Amino acid sequence: MSDFKKILAVIDPTVQKQKSLDRAIELAQKTNGNITAFLSIYDFSYDLTTMLSLDERETMKQALLDDKVEWVTNLIAAKKGDNNLEIDIKVVWHNRPYESIIIESIQGNYDLIVKGTHKHDTLKSVIFTPTDWHLMRKAPTSVLLVKEHDWPINGQVLAAVNVGTEDDAHRQLNDKVTKVAHEMANVLQANVHLVNSYPGTPVNIAIEIPEFDPQGYNESVKNYHNKSMTEHAQQFQVALENCHVKEGLPEDVIPNVAKEIDAELVIIGTIGRHGISAALIGNTAEHVIDMLDCDILALKPDGFESPVIID
Repeated sequence: MSDFKKILAVIDPTVQKQKSLDRAIELAQKTNGNITAFLSIYDFSYDLTTMLSLDERETMKQALLDDKVEWVTNLIAAKKGDNNLEIDIKVVWHNRPYESIIIESIQGNYDLIVKGTHKHDTLKSVIFTPTDWHLMRKAPTSVLLVKEHDWPINGQVLAAVNVGTEDDAHRQLNDKVTKVAHEMANVLQANVHLVNSYPGTPVNIAIEIPEFDPQGYNESVKNYHNKSMTEHAQQFQVALENCHVKEGLPEDVIPNVAKEIDAELVIIGTIGRHGISAALIGNTAEHVIDMLDCDILALKPDGFESPVIID
């Protein structure tokens, strides 16, 4: 049974169809979980209305908050025919949506944040980091990013691992990703797959060192990753025919395998890099998110602390 029982479903005020709420309901029904529908709103013009007193501005804000609570209430009421869940509602005023989501997830001790995704424009993603990326980098809670893909019975759950690593922190994250994949597969009545990519022969070495054997090197790396994958799969009782070890970059290999097996859910670990390194390098999860046509569940390593400060 999944540990994702206390679910924070992020409501998108710009759309009528709430993918996050639909997925949260589906998951909560399977896990006997509970849901809070969360909406963060802000309109800077309310803070610039200097002709009004502070009390008058607060009254206007509260009226807008109340209006949004009613809107979310109607959204939930429209889904009552499909479920008997009691869904809490929380609407807050905050000028940074991702911060309000993270703060609520910490203060409410949620197990999972569920949010619908949008296709990101490449240039815009470089200049303005989307809320999805902030959540993957900074939320200590697991984040489920939802796309338009059903969760049929006997579907496929794909866990992305890095079995060739010598780093203990990455090994522990591999273990966590695979364990959660089993938990989600049990909930969804699905099959677990593992995917691991490995780098090809460095071109500069092949050019600069004439006696270098690129074919032998590549075969050695491939064998090492295959052996490591077999050991990991046997430890977690994953069928070897469901293990995919391929040469290439993770952001290429993971979406390709997900498409090949028609995965409903891809589970990936993210270290939560932020600051200048995130702007220049990014995370694997961020690189693959727009290339996947299914949901992606981003997990943090145990002990991860969010850089978002709660006042």
